[in-house]
Amino acid sequence: MIKIIMRKMVVVLAVLAAQISVSFAQDLLRIDITQGNVDPLPIAINPFQGQDDQPSMIGADIANVVKSDLNRSGLFQSINPAGFIEKDLRVNARPRFGDWRIINSQALVIGKVSNLEDGRISIEFRLWDVVAEQQMMGLQLISTPSNWRWVGHLVADAIYERLTGETGYFDSRIVYVDETGPKNRRVKRLAIMDQDGHNPRLITTGQSLALTPRFSPTAQEITYLSYAKGQPRVFLLNIETGQQEIVGDFPGMTFAPRFSPDGQKIIMSLERNGNSNIYTLDLRTRITRRLTNTLAIDTAPCYAPDGERIVFESDRAGRQQLYVMDADGKNVQRISYGEGRYATPVWSPRGDLIAFTKQLKGRFLIGVMKPDGSGERILTEGYHNEGPAWSPNGRVLTFFREQKGEKAGPGLWTVDVTGYNERALKTPGFASDPAWSPLIR
Repeated sequence: MIKIIMRKMVVVLAVLAAQISVSFAQDLLRIDITQGNVDPLPIAINPFQGQDDQPSMIGADIANVVKSDLNRSGLFQSINPAGFIEKDLRVNARPRFGDWRIINSQALVIGKVSNLEDGRISIEFRLWDVVAEQQMMGLQLISTPSNWRWVGHLVADAIYERLTGETGYFDSRIVYVDETGPKNRRVKRLAIMDQDGHNPRLITTGQSLALTPRFSPTAQEITYLSYAKGQPRVFLLNIETGQQEIVGDFPGMTFAPRFSPDGQKIIMSLERNGNSNIYTLDLRTRITRRLTNTLAIDTAPCYAPDGERIVFESDRAGRQQLYVMDADGKNVQRISYGEGRYATPVWSPRGDLIAFTKQLKGRFLIGVMKPDGSGERILTEGYHNEGPAWSPNGRVLTFFREQKGEKAGPGLWTVDVTGYNERALKTPGFASDPAWSPLIR
């Protein structure tokens, strides 16, 4: 049993033993997500039943979140419930698999929501392999009724992991710059939302320009740049309490602050005497350390997930290119050699790829390459694409795209690391410069 404490609530996950007679096969259903264009897996997700197997509004809401998450991944296609043949489904009963094969379902999810005496709810669900006629997993979660959407994300993550073999990313959030007002007088505030665009809320007032928000490894703090009274300062903001503090007040311009993987340092670019170099700031001692020392513009640094190396952009070779160096600033190596200008590099949480923005002949491209510069691939291009950020499992990128037109503005998008399944991410207004949190649980 695993207890998870988050958002002033407790969720208990427990493996449900099959209370029915089954024999487990060796080869159960699995999606190979290493391939580019994967045919979505047909999956039937029933509205979770309530007390005495009666319809449940919360159960239906939870099931809809699960459907939405899985469909949006591009790896699954939920089947319309109107076509279901078997209607009287119970979480502890063996399904009639023939009825589900008729409608081409390969996986089946059955769930139930029960009320507990202390006001909380218990959510049970089972995932079935329809072809092998086997239970693949069963879990129980205990939560408060108001957190039904979070429960849906947890269920979707569990199903995603069981069917793909990789960690899910649905229980996460995205912070971004909310933009309002005329194009020449935009008010830029920080906002945060669930990864699916729900529950958006502003977390800065807009009295001062706020830019480049980035999550801490705990997903509870954000570092960002604010121009209070015209002076660039690096701030730390606690998402839940709203408490913030200045962690750096540096002469000259400051750019692109970002946490180290252990959360003990912030790495950034500081402009001094007309050139820009990479510095780290120790959050405990408040001591800054200079890592690069050139007459060029070195900026947009990002650590590898193990903290051993740093990728950054620099024009030291005459135009913007990507470089990798050790965490102490030594052994600098150029890794990008293609046409165009490379910018905003971000290391994947898996450590296997670096995402970047590339400007080439008037086009703005989002791409990835291996840390040694090999295997460069362009995932998407548009009028103005910029600012890629990784999902916590390293399978999806979010970025912002500027639309054409006098009244147009930037919006958020996602694309799979294979270059497929590009989708717009809905926000209340214009949005730019997204950053994806680690998993919240």
